[in-house]
Amino acid sequence: MTELVPIPSPGLTLFYGEPGNPVVVVLHDMYGRLPGLDSFAAALASRGFRVAVPDLYEGFCTVDSDTARSLMRRLDIGTALAEVDDAVVKAQETGIERVGLVGFSLGGWLALLHAQAGAVDAVVAYYASLPIEDHGVIPCPVLLQWAEVDEWRPTEEPEQFVGRLKDHGTPVTEHSYIATRHSFANASLPGKVDAQAAALAFARTTVFLEQHLID
Repeated sequence: MTELVPIPSPGLTLFYGEPGNPVVVVLHDMYGRLPGLDSFAAALASRGFRVAVPDLYEGFCTVDSDTARSLMRRLDIGTALAEVDDAVVKAQETGIERVGLVGFSLGGWLALLHAQAGAVDAVVAYYASLPIEDHGVIPCPVLLQWAEVDEWRPTEEPEQFVGRLKDHGTPVTEHSYIATRHSFANASLPGKVDAQAAALAFARTTVFLEQHLID
């Protein structure tokens, strides 16, 4: 049985942190904006960022993988990228220009795709890459957070992706987390989350964003 859960939200994007701080847009994975992402965003905001979390599924999320894939298949990529643009603009209304993207799986792919436009200063992608057919030049630093065990299509293998980034001159940092699987940082999925690895990945994410958005 599939589970489709309405998200009680006054709008499509939630904001955390003080206006005027450097902007970070957080993009959810294929399961949608589950409650665990609130804690992630709030913790990021406590480190001095203005955090925007758009809902790319317009009020729905799920903990069921089949339903998640159905939601993901219905996602219009152009609309999703436009929503990222809108979240950035709204978060920058106080005049702050520096912006970073953090994305998980589907959201990581969207973050990497969006970054090719040159409008952001840093990108963090959890268990996500770009297949060669989607890959252009990413002109900002990239942090890649890998699960040790994952599945990839031939054109999106991490080693090949990192090689292409380096060939393009993109500054890239990567970490792999021992004994983890895809979705290890999703706190709303008890069967998948690895709390210790997620905490370490969060710490590295924060340091990376501080380096490129605040320092």
